[in-house]
Amino acid sequence: MPPEKKPISHEWQAFWLAIGFLTRIPMLVRIDYSQKLMNQCSMYFPLVGLLLGALYAGLFALLNLAWSPLICVLLVLCFHLFITGAFHEDGLADSVDALGGGYTVEKRLEIMKDSRIGTYGTVALVMALGLKAALLVDTQSIWLALLVTPAISRLAPLLLMILLPYVTDPDKSKSKPVAEGFSRKRLLVSCLFTALVALIFSLWLPGLWLAALTAIITIVLLWGGYLQRQLGGYTGDALGASVVFCELVLLLGI
Repeated sequence: MPPEKKPISHEWQAFWLAIGFLTRIPMLVRIDYSQKLMNQCSMYFPLVGLLLGALYAGLFALLNLAWSPLICVLLVLCFHLFITGAFHEDGLADSVDALGGGYTVEKRLEIMKDSRIGTYGTVALVMALGLKAALLVDTQSIWLALLVTPAISRLAPLLLMILLPYVTDPDKSKSKPVAEGFSRKRLLVSCLFTALVALIFSLWLPGLWLAALTAIITIVLLWGGYLQRQLGGYTGDALGASVVFCELVLLLGI
């Protein structure tokens, strides 16, 4: 392969690796997997979120031809849980179980690695999904909220990765590859992309840019600060929870 094509091929693989990491969508290209590539794929999380949002918005528009907005939103949420493997929701449940039931950092990390779900996690999942459905139904443009929310919310974990240390066992954690060596230059690209999404769609949803900025800052400061106090840093599950929290705060804003 000519040298000048290598960077493009590398980024193309990183993009598809991000899709494979965040969703159940099959990767349609050959991936020369490496930890470096996994680190770099994080830059594409907001873009993957926008692609997911396009699927959600399109599905909602199709379903809305036959059913009420509430039924359509619930069906879209079911599709979301399927296509993502409930990836971020699993992180939310594990994080809340750990932070609610552990009294030491070691115990919290131990609970977080347990695949079983407890009372705290169950309540958090029910409330988060219920609130998300209610907020979506209450927005003035449901399809637009479904489109932009996944993209904007996936910037929050990238900021947390830069600002906080990684505290769980890296040899046993799924998030190790994306937690180490994430470039600030690539973070800047993600921030600019997310800002562009918020500004463009503010033309149809006034105030979106302000709601997006508020949601991201709120989650990074409050959730990030809480993680720093309770764990001394972040874990992969905590990053997943940050996406769910950011979505809810963003929907509250719009």
